[in-house]
Amino acid sequence: MSQLAAYLSGLDWSPLLISLKTGIVATIISFFSGIYAARKVVKAGPRVKAFADGILTLPMVLPPTVAGFFLLLLFSLRRPFGAYLYDRFDFKVVQTWLGCILAATVIAFPLMYRNARAAFEQIDVNLIYAARTLGMPEIKIFWKVVVPAAGPGIASGTVLTFARALGEYGATSMLAGNIPKKTSTISQKIAMVIQDGDYATAGFWVIVILVIAFVVIFLLNIITAKNMKHVSRW
Repeated sequence: MSQLAAYLSGLDWSPLLISLKTGIVATIISFFSGIYAARKVVKAGPRVKAFADGILTLPMVLPPTVAGFFLLLLFSLRRPFGAYLYDRFDFKVVQTWLGCILAATVIAFPLMYRNARAAFEQIDVNLIYAARTLGMPEIKIFWKVVVPAAGPGIASGTVLTFARALGEYGATSMLAGNIPKKTSTISQKIAMVIQDGDYATAGFWVIVILVIAFVVIFLLNIITAKNMKHVSRW
């Protein structure tokens, strides 16, 4: 136990803190933007819905390195847009924690969007009609009726979004790099120490990720069980 305590006390915990901060911020951004996008797409026409859904879901099916490549092209200081942001607003994304957030948000956003959209599409439209007859404005109907009715699906999407953002590697490594105590997340730390042959440290961080993943799956199952408790099962 003393050896374990000494090992843990000498361990650099910054990857866990960076990963948690990145996952939380990316989840908050994806939560509101995903709900907003899902609401707009659900109310759109078939052709607009098909096109918008394809664009918004694209990061989920593309390799993360491809998404990171496009982000790097867009925000690199050698590119017009990235140079403009830096010169005009002193806003830098490449090799910063903002890059970690942006990469994690882009990769995790489709999970929030898809779950929110599926939840919205399963809502009984009579609930909305009833709220309109009571004179409720549309924005109030959305937040007071639609969102609570779609609560389990939104909650599932939020949990999955956090898990995906927490473990993001490909796009983050391309956009934010692997700078110790600055942009080095758990996934990047594992890849780095493996290259150095430090399997003990890699194993420790793998266990940390496994524990977090199990907790996420457990919470997701709890949410799903609450949603299905009034449904008869075979």
